Amino acid sequence: MTAETPWGMVFDGPGRKLNCATFARPKLAPGECLVRVLGTTLCGSDLHSYEGRRLTPVPTILGHEILGEIEELPTEPPTAIGGRPLAVGDRVVWGLAASCGECHYCHRDLPQKCVALFKYGHEALRPGRELSGGLASHCLLVRGTAIVRVPDSVPNAVACPAACATATVAGALRVAAARPQGRFLVVGLGMLGLTACAMLRAAGAECVWGVDVDPRRRALATRFGALRALECNEVPGSVMAHTGGRGVDAAFEFTGSPDGARMTLEALDLGGVAVWVGATYPAPPVSVDAETIVRRCLTVRGLHNYHPTDLVAAMEFLASHGRSSPFESVVSPPFALEQAEGAFKAAATGEYLRVAVGHFRTS
Repeated sequence: MTAETPWGMVFDGPGRKLNCATFARPKLAPGECLVRVLGTTLCGSDLHSYEGRRLTPVPTILGHEILGEIEELPTEPPTAIGGRPLAVGDRVVWGLAASCGECHYCHRDLPQKCVALFKYGHEALRPGRELSGGLASHCLLVRGTAIVRVPDSVPNAVACPAACATATVAGALRVAAARPQGRFLVVGLGMLGLTACAMLRAAGAECVWGVDVDPRRRALATRFGALRALECNEVPGSVMAHTGGRGVDAAFEFTGSPDGARMTLEALDLGGVAVWVGATYPAPPVSVDAETIVRRCLTVRGLHNYHPTDLVAAMEFLASHGRSSPFESVVSPPFALEQAEGAFKAAATGEYLRVAVGHFRTS
C-alpha cells in the first residue's frame, strides 16, 4: 500500500475481525476536503460498537476522535471555523457530525440533530463515502463539517480527543450556564469527567468534586483539578459539609448510570442545574420527584453530541491549558493502523482512558 491509495480497517460486526481494505481516492465536491489521518483515539462508544453493546451500521470504519492533515482541496474549499480558508498541510480536527444547515433542527441551532446528519465513525460504507472513520489512512470531510485548526502548541495525543470528549465537555459546561466561580460535582471520572474537572478549574471554579467507583480514576482526579475525589457514599457528607448544607451550583453526569443521575439532583443547591451526558445507551429509568424539582427550582439538561462552537471552545482550552493537566499520560502509546484489533483489546482493559491508533507520537 502507498500513501496515495487510501485504506482502512473495516468493521463488519461484533465478534468479527477487522478487515483491511483499499479504496479509490474520492472525487472532491465543493466544500469537501481529503484529510490524511494522523491518528485517532478510541472512545468508549467505539468499544461499545466493537463489542456489540451499541448498534452500529456495518460495514463501517470506526473512530470519530480524529486528528488529520489536509491533503487535498477542491477548487471551492471549505473554511475553518473562525479563520482563513484551509490550506494543504494544515493540522485539523473536525466535528463528529456534519449537518445540512437548512433543516428544522439546524434552524433551531441544534445542528447535531440535523435530519441529514452524517456522523464520522458511524456511517455504513457506500460508494464514494467509504472514508468516513478514523481507522483509515484518510478521511473525506463532507460539506457541512465544522473544521478547526490545531495550534502548534497542542500535541497530537492531546488534540485527538477534542472532536468528542473535549468538545462534549465544553458543551456540557455551556448548557449548565453556571457562574464560573461556582461549586461543581462531576460524576464519572473517565476522559470526559477528568476533562470537566480540568475545564472547570481553568474557568475559576471555587471547588470541584469528582466521583467514581474506580480508585485508579479517583487518584487521577486531583491531578486534573478536582478538590477531592470521592466514592459514591461519600458525596452527601463531603459536599454538604463543605457548602454549609446548600449543595453545588451544577452537577455533571458522565456515566449513564441511573444512580449517578439521581446523585446529581440530590447534590444541587437551590436553582442548580444537572447536566446529563452519559446516558447514550438503554438503562433503567430514573425516578424523579417532581415536587423537588419545582420547589427547589432545579433544571435538568441533556446533551447529546455538541454544537460546532463547542469544538472551538475545546481547542481554545487545549491551547491555553492542555499542558496544565496530564492529558498525554492517559493516552496510550500508539498502535499502528494495521494493529487496530490489538488497540481494541487494549482499550477493553481500561489501563488507559484513550487508546491511540496511528503514526503520531504521544509527546
